[in-house]
Amino acid sequence: MRTLLALAFVVPSICSSIAWSAERPNIIVILADDLGRGEYSAFGTADIRTPHIDRLFREGMTFDNFYANSCVCSPTRAALLTGCYPDRVGVPGVIRDVSKDSWGRLASEAVLLPKLLKPAGYHSAIVGKWHLGLQSPDTPIERGFDFFHGFLGDMMDDYWSHLRNGHNFMRLNQQMIEPKGHATDLFTDWACEYLNERAGEKTPFFLYLAYNAPHDPIQPPDEVLNKVRQREPGATEKRVKLVALIEHMDAGIGRVLDVLDQKGLAQNTLVVFTSDNGGLLNTGAVNGPWRSGKTHMYEGGLRVPCAARWPARIAAGSRTDQIALTMDLFATACDLAGIDAPQGIDGVSLASVLQGRTEPLPARDLYFVRREGGNLYGGKTIEALRRGDWKLLQNSPFAPLELYNLKTDSLEATNLADREKTIFNDLSAALRKHVQRGGEVPWQAPTGTSH
Repeated sequence: MRTLLALAFVVPSICSSIAWSAERPNIIVILADDLGRGEYSAFGTADIRTPHIDRLFREGMTFDNFYANSCVCSPTRAALLTGCYPDRVGVPGVIRDVSKDSWGRLASEAVLLPKLLKPAGYHSAIVGKWHLGLQSPDTPIERGFDFFHGFLGDMMDDYWSHLRNGHNFMRLNQQMIEPKGHATDLFTDWACEYLNERAGEKTPFFLYLAYNAPHDPIQPPDEVLNKVRQREPGATEKRVKLVALIEHMDAGIGRVLDVLDQKGLAQNTLVVFTSDNGGLLNTGAVNGPWRSGKTHMYEGGLRVPCAARWPARIAAGSRTDQIALTMDLFATACDLAGIDAPQGIDGVSLASVLQGRTEPLPARDLYFVRREGGNLYGGKTIEALRRGDWKLLQNSPFAPLELYNLKTDSLEATNLADREKTIFNDLSAALRKHVQRGGEVPWQAPTGTSH
C-alpha cells in the first residue's frame, strides 16, 4: 500500500470545526437496500403509502440530487463509513461469502466513522446489514463499532430463516445468534431497544440502521401483502409484493421515530434516510423518470432518495438541489461531531447545506465504480464520471464509453460521444486518473489467507 493512502487515514484530533451547534447531535443513518428513487409516496408514486418516510421529508430537508456512490451494495456502504470512493478502500464491488465471486475486501488502513467519533464521546452501533466482511478482522466490532446486532452478509435467502447459502451470518456483537421473525421486524426491534438504552445516557450516539429491505427475495409479511393487494387491485403481483415490503419497512421506521419522540431524543437527533443504490427493475422497482436501475451506471441506478431531519437545526419542508453523494455523510458527521475529517478523503461536509445556505459546494468531479464477475463483467469494472452537467459512463466493460449532457438530456437518451470529442477526451482522461488511483489499493485477500 502506498504511503499516500496510509496518510489519508490518519485519525484526526477533536476540533471546534462546527460553530452552529453548541450541543453535538445524535446521528442516525437509515439505509434502505435497493430502494428506488421514486419508492415513497411523497415523491408522487401513486401506488405506495409511506407515511413515516414521508414524515422525514416533510419535517426535514429533501435532497433532490442525491447519489449513491455505486449502483450496488458493498461499495456504497464502504463509502458511507470511510468518506472515500470505494475502490480507494478496497471495495470496488460486492463482497460475498463465496470467494470466487467476491469483488472487494475492506482495506485494513481505512479508518471507519465510529472510530473517529469515539474520541468525541460518541457511542456507535450498527443494527442490520453490514456487508463489508464476513470474518475477522473485518467485522463491525473489530472495525470500530461499540455494538452490532445484525447480519454480516450480502443478502438473505429468506427473510425468516436469515440464512445465506446455508450459513448463519446473524450476530450479536461477535456471537452467532438464531433470532426468530421477519428480518425487517428484528432490525426495527433491535434499533428501538438500542435507542431506549441510549436515552438514559448523557453521551451522544451514532446509530447506523441498515435494513436489508427491499432487497430480494421479495417477502413481505402476509398481512401487509394482503392489505396492499386489496388496495391496489390493478397492480401486478410483482409490484404488489415490492410495495408491501417497502411499506413494512416504512412501518418499522415509524416505530424508530416514535421512540425518538417518546424518549425526548428527536429534537437534537439528525436522522438521514437514503438507499445504497437504485431499485432493481426486475422486482418492479420505480426509479422515477430516470433510465435503468440497480447494477447500471445510468441515473436510475445511482440516484437515490435522501432526507435529513434535525428539528433543532434543519428547517422543516426545506429542499436543496445540491448534488451530494453517500460518502459526504461521513464528512458531515465528523463536522457535526466537532472533529476534523481525515485528510485525503473524497467526501465533503454538507453541514452548510443543512443550514440552508444557498451557495453551492466547490465544484468537483463525481466518480462511480462497480467491479463484478460472471460472463457479463468478467471480473472487470464499469464506471461513470460526472463533471458539471456532463456524464461519461461505461455500462459494460465490453461496450464503448457513452457521453450525456444531463442538463438537456436527464433521461440519457442521446449519446454525444461522437459529437463532443473535446469533452469526451477530457472526461475520459479524468476517469482514467480515478481508475489508476483506485488501482493502488488491493481488493482481494492475499493468497493463502481466508476471505
